[in-house]
Amino acid sequence: MADLSLLIEPEDLAAQLPLPGTLIIDQSKQEHFLKHHIPGAVWLDFKRLQAGTAPAPGKLPSAEQLSSVFSELGLTPDTHVICCDDEGGGWDGRLIWVLDSIGHTQYSVINGGMTAWLDAGLPVEAGEVTPTPSAYTVTQILPQFTATKDEILAHLGEPGFAVWDARGPLEYTGEKVVAQRGGHIPGAAHFEWTDGMDKSRALRMRDLNDLKAELKSLGLDSGKQIVTHCHTHHRSGYTYLIGKLLGFDIRGYAGSWSEWNSDPDTPVTTGPQA
Repeated sequence: MADLSLLIEPEDLAAQLPLPGTLIIDQSKQEHFLKHHIPGAVWLDFKRLQAGTAPAPGKLPSAEQLSSVFSELGLTPDTHVICCDDEGGGWDGRLIWVLDSIGHTQYSVINGGMTAWLDAGLPVEAGEVTPTPSAYTVTQILPQFTATKDEILAHLGEPGFAVWDARGPLEYTGEKVVAQRGGHIPGAAHFEWTDGMDKSRALRMRDLNDLKAELKSLGLDSGKQIVTHCHTHHRSGYTYLIGKLLGFDIRGYAGSWSEWNSDPDTPVTTGPQA
């Protein structure tokens, strides 16, 4: 069994490959994967880890569908999953949230994903990859990693509860409306997912101490139960990852804004962060 940290540097992983007991899952765009991927990686269409049904397409699919997907990829209960994508980590973060939700706790994320891997000039392969299938069975979906709309409504305004909105600033204020209603959940802290990335270092994550201080100034810290969301719990996959690295008590709101805005009875606020 591999002994890897949650966030692993591309150079450190490259020095250890091939690494027995691991499965590198790449959620980059398919054309990017075919052009260049980490040796031994398999490709996963991220849509297969989404329910895809309105009004909350970002919710988890069934245990049966998840079993089928992970069996096709060759996952076993003892496999250490190594996640990468081509956007800095949004899909990676969502994947570890999915793995948490099915009780598979052995995983790592490549810091900066394929952007950092290619920037470092590390080895790549091209073309299609056919995984060796397994018989992986998802026996349950653990509820403690997901917040529901009703749970958020029940705890809004409590001092030990916080909502982390990972969307863009105009979505948060309501100036950009991509659903029936624009704006944000009342009291939600806004920190856009890409603000956690260092653009000068090929989308590697920013220094964790700096992130911790900035998030604390927004009311997000380890002393609160935090729920993070975006529109479909894709971008908030990255903020979920940040939260885990900082030791936060964090959950993903898979329904996200797509569900919240579609319910006429949920409260919505517009304008800048208070």
